[in-house]
Amino acid sequence: MLSLLDVTVGYTRSNVLHGVTVEVPTDGVAAVMGHNGAGKSTLIRAAMGLLKVRSGKILLDGEDITGLRPYQRVARGMAYVPQGQQSFGQLTTMENLQVVADGRKRGRALIDEALEMFPVLGELSSRKAGLLSGGQRQQLAIARALISEPQLLILDEPTEGIQPSIVAEIQQTIIDLASRGGLSVLLVEQHVGFALDASSRYYVLASGRVTSSGDGGREAAGSVREAMAI
Repeated sequence: MLSLLDVTVGYTRSNVLHGVTVEVPTDGVAAVMGHNGAGKSTLIRAAMGLLKVRSGKILLDGEDITGLRPYQRVARGMAYVPQGQQSFGQLTTMENLQVVADGRKRGRALIDEALEMFPVLGELSSRKAGLLSGGQRQQLAIARALISEPQLLILDEPTEGIQPSIVAEIQQTIIDLASRGGLSVLLVEQHVGFALDASSRYYVLASGRVTSSGDGGREAAGSVREAMAI
């Protein structure tokens, strides 16, 4: 689905990623883990076209998208949920969903599907997004991205600052979405257990390089923790 091949990315004169290769399987989940400063967010920003690649290639379904702008990547089926549970705080939960659904043929059905995945959003449909808890805003952010009907969903630290009960709900949603087919997920995460449970493939970044990679699942926890030295 998505391949970042021998990618080098940086800011001003300094490189942050050094020849990194990460591949997201079709209808699967690839998790990228690492400590703060490892280059995880830089990787995502490069994947979305928010940062230029200095060398290497980015392929989406075999098509070279290295030179495409972010909106062109979105048009090809990519959706991005950044850190921070972002939403339109002055709009209600339903209005946040409607903003994305408007103009889509299946707009109402897509909203209903999103609410089925995250029932609490339906219960809070008339509440302003700025008054939701952090976990509820994160669910809203993911729901909004899914309404765009992406082929690839990119999640940046979706469990950051979230209560454990909602972490479990988000994890199950990611697993369910990937198992249905038609959606691949690139998950950037520090929570090792969450990332491995949700993923079919993992990568560990340290100082802008891949230091470990392999198949997902809890059996990989030892290798990941060793690579992260935790």
